[in-house]
Amino acid sequence: MAPGIGTPAGSSAAVALDDVHKSYGAVPALRGLSLQVQPSEIVALLGPNGAGKSTTIRLLLGFERADRGRVQSAGLDAAVDPVGVRQRTAYIPELVNLYPTLSGLENLEYFCALGGQQPARERLREQLLAAGLPAEAIDRRAAEYSKGMRQKVGIAVALAKEAAVLLLDEPTSGLDPSAAADFHRTLVTVAERGVAVLMATHDLFAAQQAANRVAILSAGELVDQREVSGLTTRALESVYLDVIQQRVA
Repeated sequence: MAPGIGTPAGSSAAVALDDVHKSYGAVPALRGLSLQVQPSEIVALLGPNGAGKSTTIRLLLGFERADRGRVQSAGLDAAVDPVGVRQRTAYIPELVNLYPTLSGLENLEYFCALGGQQPARERLREQLLAAGLPAEAIDRRAAEYSKGMRQKVGIAVALAKEAAVLLLDEPTSGLDPSAAADFHRTLVTVAERGVAVLMATHDLFAAQQAANRVAILSAGELVDQREVSGLTTRALESVYLDVIQQRVA
């Protein structure tokens, strides 16, 4: 058994899933998933299509309920208080949707207002800069933004709302290598502020560059998890392929 598989979620974890089961009709999506993410930790959730990565994200956001097991995020039970969970959690999808006629700053103001916050504009500028958005882009219309710039506004939303948990779904898909590396550095900076980061991805390079730990899902089960430190991208790829091939053999 790989390190950590089947370990119950601990009370200190910012993200805690314990023996979680979820099916859609007769099709199981998650089968006994137990996983933790600690504050200041980045965990990359790896697995082929249909492995259960997106289902895990939806459960943690309280958009769906587990059939069995416990799902906690930011110290709250996602089934009991989904609104509270979403208030303390930031989510960045594969494509961050911004209002194209508003600037990056105006978009951030709007999203903060939706959450009942009205931070000073100077503080929001600081959050956009901390997220890596170039100073000259802050007042430009979002219609002119690249995907990488949109992702950085998403990071700024997480910083502005002081989220305890950041969930990401394929955040570097479609980014060029330079933009992806820049985004990885930003994620590390966010985690250093105490945020727990769970990133669902197919990108093994992103996992090796940004994550502290990888968790590999196959057919709804956690089949391996290990620290990334000391693993090259090629070594991680070998681990991933070996684990997945053993599951389908």
